[in-house]
Amino acid sequence: MTPDDEKLIRKRQRSRALVLALILGGFVVLMYAISIIKMGNATS
Repeated sequence: MTPDDEKLIRKRQRSRALVLALILGGFVVLMYAISIIKMGNATS
Protein backbone atom coordinates (compact mmCIF):
# COMPACT_ATOMS: atom_id res chain seq x y z
CA MET A 1 0.00 0.00 0.00
CA THR A 2 1.37 3.40 -0.93
CA PRO A 3 1.46 6.36 1.46
CA ASP A 4 -1.20 8.07 -0.66
CA ASP A 5 -3.50 5.08 -0.21
CA GLU A 6 -3.00 5.20 3.54
CA LYS A 7 -3.79 8.92 3.63
CA LEU A 8 -6.99 8.33 1.66
CA ILE A 9 -8.04 5.51 4.00
CA ARG A 10 -7.34 7.63 7.10
CA LYS A 11 -9.31 10.53 5.61
CA ARG A 12 -12.31 8.28 4.95
CA GLN A 13 -12.12 6.80 8.45
CA ARG A 14 -11.95 10.28 9.99
CA SER A 15 -14.94 11.52 8.03
CA ARG A 16 -16.95 8.39 8.85
CA ALA A 17 -16.13 8.78 12.55
CA LEU A 18 -17.19 12.42 12.44
CA VAL A 19 -20.54 11.56 10.85
CA LEU A 20 -21.17 8.82 13.42
CA ALA A 21 -20.26 11.19 16.25
CA LEU A 22 -22.72 13.79 14.95
CA ILE A 23 -25.48 11.20 14.61
CA LEU A 24 -24.83 9.90 18.12
CA GLY A 25 -24.77 13.44 19.52
CA GLY A 26 -28.07 14.22 17.81
CA PHE A 27 -29.60 11.05 19.25
CA VAL A 28 -28.46 11.99 22.76
CA VAL A 29 -29.94 15.49 22.42
CA LEU A 30 -33.19 14.01 21.13
CA MET A 31 -33.45 11.58 24.08
CA TYR A 32 -32.67 14.42 26.50
CA ALA A 33 -35.37 16.63 24.97
CA ILE A 34 -37.94 13.83 25.06
CA SER A 35 -37.13 13.17 28.73
CA ILE A 36 -37.54 16.85 29.63
CA ILE A 37 -40.86 17.03 27.78
CA LYS A 38 -42.15 13.88 29.51
CA MET A 39 -41.15 15.18 32.95
CA GLY A 40 -42.82 18.52 32.22
CA ASN A 41 -46.05 16.83 31.20
CA ALA A 42 -46.05 14.53 34.26
CA THR A 43 -46.18 17.44 36.70
CA SER A 44 -49.07 19.15 34.95
